[in-house]
Amino acid sequence: MTLNLRAASAADIPTLSDLILTHGPNPWNWLPPDGVARHLAEIETGTNGTAGVLALDQGEPIGAVTFCTTRHFARYQDAADAGALQGYICEAVVHRAHAGRGIGARLLTAAIDVLAAQGLREVYIDRHEENAASAGMMRKVGFVEIDTFAEPTRRPHGSGRTTVCRLRTGNVPTR
Repeated sequence: MTLNLRAASAADIPTLSDLILTHGPNPWNWLPPDGVARHLAEIETGTNGTAGVLALDQGEPIGAVTFCTTRHFARYQDAADAGALQGYICEAVVHRAHAGRGIGARLLTAAIDVLAAQGLREVYIDRHEENAASAGMMRKVGFVEIDTFAEPTRRPHGSGRTTVCRLRTGNVPTR
């Protein structure tokens, strides 16, 4: 495998959509197609700093991470960071045929690097409480669980709970 990571462009939106909607759905992921489409359209406009990283193997797309800037997680910030803009990992997906090879962790790390280069000190991500594969990928990159709460509309399977994780960009593991 020859893995190449690069920034996603507006021309990649159909590819990102296909990856997310084909290889992302499982009982743990909340992926409303209209919401995914709106989110991906923000890559073209750069709304909320929305961007993405695409993984290619010999030119074929095999994974992606999308991210944005937000203030949605202010309730979790320490006093020193109160009011500061945060990064948020929106979508993370790897083609099923390539899962378990560390591609997701590499994509997350690349996204974190972009957000850290923008001066963001905190990056957040969330998942279904019971999504063990996502939990492992997040831990591998350095995310720490900080909250779990009921969210049955977004998490209709299993426990119905969302787990929020945070990474402080100064605490990113050595790559």
